[in-house]
Amino acid sequence: MTIEILAPAGGQEQLVAAVRSGADAVYLGTGNFNARRNAENFDEAALKGAVEYCHGRGVNVYVTMNTLVKDMELAALYKEIELLAASGVDAVIVQDLAVAGLFKRHCPSMPLHASTQMSIHNLEGVLSAEEMGFSRVVLARELSLQEIEKIARGSNIEIEVFVHGALCMSISGQCYLSSILGGRSGNRGLCAQPCRLDFHSGQRDHALSLKDMSHIAAIDKLIGAGITSLKIEGRMKKPEYVAAAVLACREKVSGQPVDLSDLRAIFSRSGFTDGYLTGKRGLDMFGYRTREDEEAGKTVRGKIASGYRNELSRIPVDMRLTLKEKEKSHLKVTDGKFIIAVQGDIPEADADQEQDHDFAFRSLMKTGGTPFALRTLDTEKEGSLKLPPGKLNAMRREALDKLLEARSRIIPRKFIPPFDPPRMKKQERSPILRVRIENQQQLFAGIDQADKIYLPCNEIDLKIMDRFGDKLIGEMPRLIFPAQEKMVISQLAKLQEAGLQHVCAGNPGS
Repeated sequence: MTIEILAPAGGQEQLVAAVRSGADAVYLGTGNFNARRNAENFDEAALKGAVEYCHGRGVNVYVTMNTLVKDMELAALYKEIELLAASGVDAVIVQDLAVAGLFKRHCPSMPLHASTQMSIHNLEGVLSAEEMGFSRVVLARELSLQEIEKIARGSNIEIEVFVHGALCMSISGQCYLSSILGGRSGNRGLCAQPCRLDFHSGQRDHALSLKDMSHIAAIDKLIGAGITSLKIEGRMKKPEYVAAAVLACREKVSGQPVDLSDLRAIFSRSGFTDGYLTGKRGLDMFGYRTREDEEAGKTVRGKIASGYRNELSRIPVDMRLTLKEKEKSHLKVTDGKFIIAVQGDIPEADADQEQDHDFAFRSLMKTGGTPFALRTLDTEKEGSLKLPPGKLNAMRREALDKLLEARSRIIPRKFIPPFDPPRMKKQERSPILRVRIENQQQLFAGIDQADKIYLPCNEIDLKIMDRFGDKLIGEMPRLIFPAQEKMVISQLAKLQEAGLQHVCAGNPGS
């Protein structure tokens, strides 16, 4: 199975750093419908250039459309879908099911990835996403290796996990702290990260700030668990961070020794944690960015940047050189998909027979400065003929330039108009009152007048069911991790047997 290294691209510099460091795919945002609206992001022209650049180098482009969208924004969303269809991107990452529905309607060929903002954290959630037409799920970051493996082994769609980057103090997609404190919702792409402030708990400072996760050392175990894609968090980070993280992942995937010292120096919050993956959760998972952390980054920034200054020759090509008397020389180059043929000068007589196959190979293998690497060369010569190295080099450059142009050509996806805005149904009755309470202690006089009453399932007993009857709706836990599934299923079975008729689920896995 081919494993994908997926890198963040908050802007053009980060995108180039990711590709030249060896990423197999990048994810980026385009406008107001992505969870990092304060990143540089990509406008229409920049997106087109990004797709051309990446596709030319064999790298996929995924676009984040992973925020909740309001009804008044659906017309703008429709325009965004039209733009993405025209740009030829490889997939979109979605949180809002309405967004997924509009893509299915207007650009049905676009692969849909379920964002970590959907908080999918169990097998039932993945299976639900598959039924809804998603081709990949980005799992919640709070899962252990055993839980990840259970999910991956039990599903048929691609599974993506974060292997490095920031952790949410809450659960991604479930945190309202930034929204409540400052009106900047993480589900609207504007999280202000108030959890990084100096909250205190007893003697502990920065009591809500988690260290960044790093599961790079466990990549081989994740691959063994059946993971498709290894994701790096960080669209707000600098290009040197992106390069260091991608390089570390690439080294681990290829079986090389991995030294995380540069990555730790370029960005960490007093080190990294693997507490969720190992199931060892404790206070050592917490940390914040100190002045020493910031100073450490300055010492390695130049070293890391030098590593992606040049193109990474990563795409193997096969060549065939043909030299015939009194005919122009021919060079054919293929990457397995495209075939490029160019002509050169008429070859000269090679009286000394100095130009053999190895000589031609040495000239044509000089692909530096391009994303290509010569894999094989076939030569066809009539008699003793040669072509000066300068002429061979010119043919190679022309052929590889044309090959890169062919690979970079955008292939739009079919877009189906028109936009049909949702129509609000006329209310046939007056508004009704529904009440949600957290526990039985919140019951109040007059609550019986409510049309429906929501109460967590673990707060429901026979007395409550007798009192409210069909009005009662059991609220399922928002999060049901694999270890809790049997308990929840048993609880639901007992409530159903006792007569509970309705439950409310707040997550695809519920």
